[in-house]
Amino acid sequence: MPPRRVVDPDVLLRGAAMHYLKHSTIDMDLLAGELVISRATLYRMVGSRDALLGEVFWAIGRLFLAEAAGEATGAGADRVLAVSRQFAELVAGAQQLRQFVSEEPQTAARVLLTTGTPVHERAVAAQLDIFETAGLTGEPAEMRRRAFLYVRLMESVVYSDILGMREIGFEMAEPALRALLPA
Repeated sequence: MPPRRVVDPDVLLRGAAMHYLKHSTIDMDLLAGELVISRATLYRMVGSRDALLGEVFWAIGRLFLAEAAGEATGAGADRVLAVSRQFAELVAGAQQLRQFVSEEPQTAARVLLTTGTPVHERAVAAQLDIFETAGLTGEPAEMRRRAFLYVRLMESVVYSDILGMREIGFEMAEPALRALLPA
């Protein structure tokens, strides 16, 4: 039996992200071929296609959040809303994501909006960091609840098509988002 090839997880994630950006989806057979590993090795490393999509989406989401935070100005609630507005614009302009959501809405919902992958939980943690960076503080459990609700509302804005509503603009959601921010 030939020895197993060891693939660095970072190399695998980069390869999967590049594959996704090229194809607007992840084809596990094709990706395994591109990485020169067996399909079994790919699944052994990532667990499932949904899990790998979650990692790819989170990697892209982190980049979008960093870009949005870098462009936002102000402090407090205004800064949080500026980051959110810019993030929503970046997601709206992500053609590969729009295509994926259009072609695989059930998979997109599972990966992006449920606890099946850590995407939502990571988004809540990132939102807590955004609150803190903007100077918003409060009792930790209360802040976590606010971050959870804030992320769910943002998901309604950026993924409204998955949820069965065509384009809910950020401006429509902004008053509700502002209401979730501590004074």
